[in-house]
Amino acid sequence: MSWYFTFVDALLIAFIFVMARHTFLRAKFFLHIFQQKGYKFNEYRHWLIEHWNKRVITPEHVLFLVIIAGMLWLLSTTITGSSAIIILSMFGIFWFGRFTYYKGERKKKPLVFTPRVIRLTIPFVLFCSLIPLLLTYIGYTGNIPFSSYRFDMSGFLTADIYILSIGWILGNATVPFWIFVAGAITQPIENRIHRHFIKQAKNKLARMPELTVIAITGSYGKTSTKFMIRDLLKERVNVCSTPGSYNTPMGICKVINNDLEAHHQVLILEMGARYEGNIDELCDIAEPHISVVTNVGIAHLETFGSQDAIARTKSTLVRRLKSGGTAVLNADDERVIRMGDLRDDIKIISTGIENGEIRASDIRYNHEGTRFTVTGNNGEEEFQIKLLGAHNVQNMLLSIAVADIFDIRLKTMALAASKIEPVEHRLELKKEGELYVIDDAFNSNPVGAKNAVEILSRFESGRRIIITPGMIELGRLEDKMNYEFGLAIGEANLDLVILVGSKKTEAIRKGIASTGYPDEKVKVAGSLFKANDIMKEFARAGDIILYENDLPDTFNE
Repeated sequence: MSWYFTFVDALLIAFIFVMARHTFLRAKFFLHIFQQKGYKFNEYRHWLIEHWNKRVITPEHVLFLVIIAGMLWLLSTTITGSSAIIILSMFGIFWFGRFTYYKGERKKKPLVFTPRVIRLTIPFVLFCSLIPLLLTYIGYTGNIPFSSYRFDMSGFLTADIYILSIGWILGNATVPFWIFVAGAITQPIENRIHRHFIKQAKNKLARMPELTVIAITGSYGKTSTKFMIRDLLKERVNVCSTPGSYNTPMGICKVINNDLEAHHQVLILEMGARYEGNIDELCDIAEPHISVVTNVGIAHLETFGSQDAIARTKSTLVRRLKSGGTAVLNADDERVIRMGDLRDDIKIISTGIENGEIRASDIRYNHEGTRFTVTGNNGEEEFQIKLLGAHNVQNMLLSIAVADIFDIRLKTMALAASKIEPVEHRLELKKEGELYVIDDAFNSNPVGAKNAVEILSRFESGRRIIITPGMIELGRLEDKMNYEFGLAIGEANLDLVILVGSKKTEAIRKGIASTGYPDEKVKVAGSLFKANDIMKEFARAGDIILYENDLPDTFNE
């Protein structure tokens, strides 16, 4: 029977290995979620609540505990120790042997082991290991550390499978909660590091009194406007700007401390906000000489609570503008243009397609982008840009107003604007093989989404296809906005609509159906990757595909 004992012992080791691997991958998964939530406890907690039954305490956890309890209370006197090892090990290996349930198909934004994540990982791994390793030790030896009590191991070959199973399943189930403990332990360290970098950035700016700071905020279009301003200004002045969506205190400090140099004349900063007070924190680091407000929408309505709260937060950039500075405001947005009334010691420049001192007219779209005419204080000029959409025209008008402050001519601006490349994933027009792609996958919003659909509908060559999961993080307005998005899609009379996710896109489907759009032209896919498969079967040379929004890895129906 030695082979039998060897088999049982090997099965027990395999069970421990499978549970250790699953616990490790689960810990990595929740660390990834915490990073994507910006290391914010509140947002991480909300995510756990929303995904409680699918990701946090799963059916596997509950069923395995039920089986353990049932065997202990009902079969402990009739089943042998080796049989218990075989039964529980097989269940554990079967349920926890794979991790595809958590990984998903692919990660679009993988976990990045930044110094902060490494600091967080050390206590996190220690706490995650505590319960399983402690009970594994007890299960194999019968000894309880720092106690004279010892479990009776006579009924088992090598270890008490019940203690081992309870230890590993509890250790596995409690992984998400150790983030809070590890985060609380490392938070004082992070606060100290943050204070150091903020002080360093403020001191550096204080040593550069001739530097002009331009700050940009708004619900949408911040990054695009920032790059447009940079590209117009660099024709005449030395510019330093934050890359990508660097719009947090640490992102801004990193650029000031590492990238800003003595020869730079202008610093362009993007200032984002998810909560009231966020922009004040950023202005405490770098108070602007020129403030640009793109719009007030409903992005992050879930965290702000109301559009008025969003407007109040965005107006901070005007209130914190240095005396004698200039505020460049979107005159087509009522909430934005009213911000000009907050100060009487600053200059206001308004821009817009419908209103403002600097305006655009005769807007046309083609495979090369957008063509329009700009009329301003210094005359009139035709612009051709590689960007798509009326909102990009509005962003360009804001940028033209800033360039005008630096006395750059409209003709010079038009030349610079023609060279501007689209921001990645923001209505980015590109050719992939024989297909044209409009990539608007970064972060869909109601205004931008409808604009993108309208642009797609204006293309006359090729069939028009949209792939979208709709919009998220809009709070109580989410269904309403997605229904209206569906109306826009239906009225655009596209050739194919592919929706990603059946539950979240239900409001979109209702909106589309209400327009009389043919139901057979609407397809639903479980993921972006499956949606692409549907598209490839349908598309042919010359067709145009719009990718409108791309769900984050943290999202799951």
